[in-house]
Amino acid sequence: MPVTRARQIALTASERRRLKKLAYSRTAGFALVVRVRIVLDAAYGYSNNKIALRQQVHLDTVRTWRGRYADHGFDGLKDRPRSGRPPRFSPLQRAEITALACQLPAQTGVPLSRWSSSELATEAVKSGIAKAISASTVRRILSGAALKPWQHRSWIFVRDPGFPIKAARVGPLPADLGRAAVGR
Repeated sequence: MPVTRARQIALTASERRRLKKLAYSRTAGFALVVRVRIVLDAAYGYSNNKIALRQQVHLDTVRTWRGRYADHGFDGLKDRPRSGRPPRFSPLQRAEITALACQLPAQTGVPLSRWSSSELATEAVKSGIAKAISASTVRRILSGAALKPWQHRSWIFVRDPGFPIKAARVGPLPADLGRAAVGR
């Protein structure tokens, strides 16, 4: 069985500068840095075995990235698209769930003071946004939008209608607190 020779890598000065910049980058992803260092070592003429030892990776890894760079250039160092399960909910459904979470529950006729993820899932099914959806899926959708309506931070809920007058004796009220107390 013949031994296959390692692919030869010849770099131009601009390619070498670009790769060196990435090889010592502190912000580039670790996998990309390792791939770039493999290519640079290959361009210096190191064998695949020597590169594998220097970069502490498997020999097959060196062969893969050396070959991809030889075939496709810098674009060969990027990850290939991966297959996976297609999304179960469309972007429109995700937007509708996010919009539902931004509404007060009373606007939809639900007797709640704030949404929980399970209540949002139930309401999404009732309103026809989705045929079925779990509370954990609702949480994932909303966390992608940085919304967590079931986690409510508050300082004080003022129920006394005379609170602004009483609190004014102590000091000036924040604008939001005064309106909330008067509105109740």
